[in-house]
Formats: sequence, C-alpha cells, structure tokens
Amino acid sequence: MYRLFAFLIIGLLFLVACRGGPPAVPATPAIAPTAVPTAITDQPAAATTGAQVFIPVAPGGEETAPTVAAYPAQPEPTATAAPPTATPEPEYPVYAGPPLNRDEVGVQVYLHRQDVRDLLRHLQALDAGWVKVQVSWKLHEPRPGEYNEELISELDKLVEGANGQGVKVLLSVSKAPEWSRPTTEMDGPPGDYALFEGFMRYLATRYNGQVAAYELWNEPNLQREWNGSPLSAADLVELMRRGATGVRSADPAALIIAAAPATTGINDGVNAIDDRVYFGAMLAAGAAGVVDGFGVHPYGWANPPDSRAGDATQVSSSHNNHPSFFFADTMNDYHDMLVAAGAAGKQLWATEFGWGTFEGIVNEEGAPVSPPAGSEFMADNSEWEQAVYALRAFDMAHDWSWAGPMFLWNLNFTKALGPEFQEVGYSMLRFDESRRPVYRALEHRGE
Repeated sequence: MYRLFAFLIIGLLFLVACRGGPPAVPATPAIAPTAVPTAITDQPAAATTGAQVFIPVAPGGEETAPTVAAYPAQPEPTATAAPPTATPEPEYPVYAGPPLNRDEVGVQVYLHRQDVRDLLRHLQALDAGWVKVQVSWKLHEPRPGEYNEELISELDKLVEGANGQGVKVLLSVSKAPEWSRPTTEMDGPPGDYALFEGFMRYLATRYNGQVAAYELWNEPNLQREWNGSPLSAADLVELMRRGATGVRSADPAALIIAAAPATTGINDGVNAIDDRVYFGAMLAAGAAGVVDGFGVHPYGWANPPDSRAGDATQVSSSHNNHPSFFFADTMNDYHDMLVAAGAAGKQLWATEFGWGTFEGIVNEEGAPVSPPAGSEFMADNSEWEQAVYALRAFDMAHDWSWAGPMFLWNLNFTKALGPEFQEVGYSMLRFDESRRPVYRALEHRGE
C-alpha cells in the first residue's frame, strides 16, 4: 500500500514538473485587439487562388510586396449537382518547401509511464532526427545522491531506443530539488551551483556517447523558473558554466545549449525580464564562451510565421503588438544580437516552438472545449493553420544557416494533462490518439 501511494504521488509531481510550453500570460493590462479580417484567408492579392498570403517586413522595417506562401489554405467545400460523390477534402496541407534533412526536425515528447516503443514509432513516422525530453532535476534526484529508479529507467529506455533508430537526444535539465534551494516556492536554481555541476556530471556519465546535447535550464527570465533569488542573466551564465563543466568532464563530445528565455512581452524585473533584454545580458556575461549553441523559444502565438510586429495589418486578434509574439521577429532579433556580440558562429536552437489550437479538443463527454483563460488567442487558429504555420517555419529555418534543429512542442502532452490546460492545444495527437493535421503533414512531407 505504501509503495502504491508513493507511485501515485510521484506521478502527480511529475506531471506538474514537466509542464512546459509558452508561459501563461501574467496579469497585465489587456492588449487592445486590432481590426482584423473575419477569416485568415481574407487577405489582399491572390486571395481567390486558395493560397495563403503573408506580408513580410524587410530588415529595415519597410513592407515588401505581399508574397504567397507555398502552403494552401484549407479549401472551402463547394456544392456540386453531379456527381453525387464530391471530391473529399484533403486531410492535411502538403509541404512544398525544400527537402528537410531529418536532423532539422525535432519533437518534444512526454515520457513518464508511456510506451517507449510507441513513442519511437511516432518518431519514425515523423522522420524526426531529434527528440527532446525535459528532465526535472528535483524529481530525478529527490534526495542528495539518491535517484528515482522509475524515472531514470524511463530515460534509459528512450535513450537506448532513440540511439537504436538513429535519433539524437536532447535532454533539457532544470528545476533544482527542494533540498538544494533556499525556498521551496515555485521552481528555481540551487543555492550552491556545484550541485548542478554534480547532477550534470551524473547524467553525462550515465549517457556518455548516447545523449547528443544538453540544454542547461529552462526560461530563466521567469520568476516561476528562477525563484529564490533575483532574476539575473549573469547568475544563469555562472550556473550554465558549472553545468557545462559537469557534462564535459564526462562526455566532451556532447553539445551544450544555453537556456532559452521565455517570450512574454513583459519586463517588470520581478515576474519576468523581456527576453531580448535578458538574452543581451546573457551575451554580455560571456555565455557565448560557455555553450555550443543558444536555445530560443520562438512561439508565434496566433501570428503566422512570416508576419512581423511592425506589419500594418495583423491576422491575430491579440498578442500582436510586441516582437516577442512573432516567430520571425524572435529568430531574426536573436541572430542579430549574436552577430553584434561577435558570436555569429553559434547557432540558434528552437528548443520549443509551435502554434496552439483547441479545434478538435473535446472533453470526456465529447463536447468541444474552449482555450483556457490566458490562452484565448488559440481560438484564432484552426488545426489546418497550426499545420501550415509549422511547415512554413521549418521551411524558413531551412534557409537560415544560423538555425540549428527545430523542436516542435509537443507530441503527446494529451497523455498527461486534461483539456483545461493550454499545453494540450499544442499537441500533435488528440486525446483519442488520432493524428492532427500537423502530424500528418510532417509525416508525409517527403512524398
């Protein structure tokens, strides 16, 4: 009975600890919506072709001529008198960009108590060259020097299976154990950074030659991820320095990826520091000399990947007035900052990105579910647009030599969370395990 109770407690804690994705928007004055078209296809020029139109902004900020993306908008059904059997609508958009090397495509998975063989089958179907797993340090080492056998065994199986089918593994490690922190509220770093060095050495020793890369911490510009001490990019760089030392002492070939700041549009210094401000402070503190690449979370919220904050017209009804809400702005701004800092040789790894939608999400009674509070922007996207935007983002990054692997967030958080959580809106699998158009589009992208 005690062991059963313990397993239930561990499972509950794991679900809470492994929630990720774009941060819930803190309580701030509402963003005034701009006038938008009634549908995403109501755009100027070529609207009658059935193709989706994006209006990119040149680096200097001036609008260029509208360009037509290579991915069709979902066709509207048409009434036909004959024949009685109409042509079925396509189930997913067809990728029309340049061939993607599988090493460009990564997927984040939810691992706890999942069938690893099933996860590997999904990675194979998607032809993903990378898989990312979040490692909650506090759950994996609940007491000093003692490791949770169940969680470590799950990692062992996934790492072994991924290596067996040529999929590279990225472990993203954060959340110090309560015994190592000055406070137990929220999550944060350890009081002694040497403890992080020790845990990273443990992982790198166990997975020597099997884990290709380690991401050191997660969204450290948020209080909820860095509680117990003031938000500080310089402190993060020192923590990463110690973590990198631990990894390289056991596995010098493993790549070290810097923690990705969260894109929030908030800069109050307490709840969050603006991601551009924080990223600049990381570079000023010498991060480029510590890591092999930089993590970035270029979520697009409900904005198409080509669009920019400076565009005259926005298709999203909210979260459209700050560069942090735009995929293209975030990627290009970070790259420009790397160039200015003399670190142009470091790639940007999109360790999380994607577009959320609650279309197709239903509760236990089968009734449609609306996005939870703070995620209303997801109502602007359909499942079709979720797929179109992801395809276009991979297409765009293919042409950026400075972009590393792109990890779509997420495959299967529907296995862990209910429809009241925003994370499930990003999942590639529905609650009944059927495949959303974004899954099908990536699955068939080479055909």
